[in-house]
Amino acid sequence: MSLEEALHTLTRTRSGLWHLLTDRVVLAALLILLALLLIDPANVLPVLDFFGDALLGMAPFFVIAVGLAAYVTASGADGLIAKAFSGSPVSAVVAASLVGALSPFCSCGVIPLVASLLTAGVPLAPVMAFWIASPIMDPEVFILTSVGIGTDFAVGKAAIAVILGLFAGFSILMLQQRGWARDPLKSTLKGCRATLDLSAPVTVHWQFWKSADRRQQFVTAGLANGWLIGRWLVLAFLLEALMVTYIPTDFVETLVGQDNLFAIPLAVLIGIPSYLNSYAAIPLISGLLDLGMSQGAAMAFMTAGAVSSIPAAIAVFGLVKKQIFATYLFLGISGSLVTGLGWQLLVNAG
Repeated sequence: MSLEEALHTLTRTRSGLWHLLTDRVVLAALLILLALLLIDPANVLPVLDFFGDALLGMAPFFVIAVGLAAYVTASGADGLIAKAFSGSPVSAVVAASLVGALSPFCSCGVIPLVASLLTAGVPLAPVMAFWIASPIMDPEVFILTSVGIGTDFAVGKAAIAVILGLFAGFSILMLQQRGWARDPLKSTLKGCRATLDLSAPVTVHWQFWKSADRRQQFVTAGLANGWLIGRWLVLAFLLEALMVTYIPTDFVETLVGQDNLFAIPLAVLIGIPSYLNSYAAIPLISGLLDLGMSQGAAMAFMTAGAVSSIPAAIAVFGLVKKQIFATYLFLGISGSLVTGLGWQLLVNAG
């Protein structure tokens, strides 16, 4: 290796290390460990033992989930998402709800796609259906939820994502038939309108590995998603270990247990400001369920948080008019309350 190559490698290593140590999620995890070491050193090993077991148990499924998302990107299968918005208004809402629950977008990641669809003049009803359904469930979250909480819960959450998408899309469709919300974008974005040909064919390269460019896309997407999801899971498992160690079971049962009539509304209210993302929520909710949280409250927390978390809400507020923003929040929160109650009733009946 030449001196120039060695210096370049050293510079990249330093840059990567600096990026790692200045990441807010990594810093939060390190600060938690440091605080635990200073305040209660006797519990450091039990916490790390629980943390390590949870992380190792999730690792194989994490790799599968990240690989699946990278495959969707590298093959171009994500281009099929736009096809959900063509056709009649009713069929578009149904398709958008289904595709939204299957698409690999988080609550913030879905915003750019929604912005491009709205500025291209796509009707608000199917866009809203996709907008509500997409952050609640995606293939990665389904796999990780099945492992971290349970397959029944993952299937229920996926079904609720579709139901909430249908609820939001048809609510907007009925309002638009009465002349409301026909132009949802803020005036500052109207000049950005473009044309989007939803009838154009989408080419999917299922065997992406035959192309060097697409192989590189797979690696890039896999590393990006692995970093994005992995660091949040590390922090979440660490928080779960702390919860199991320090939070009394009686407290959780009293606050959000099955005997509390207000458990589900409380879970919704708590989920809006405290929700990090779908990946971090999985081990947190798993720990709370073990401590006595009701199934309905857990479901309401995850759905309401995914739809109306503060970062996602801020992005939505900057994109659409105030009445559309208020409707978005109302549909997401009210839908989460109702489906949380429905899920609890279904669990109790089973």
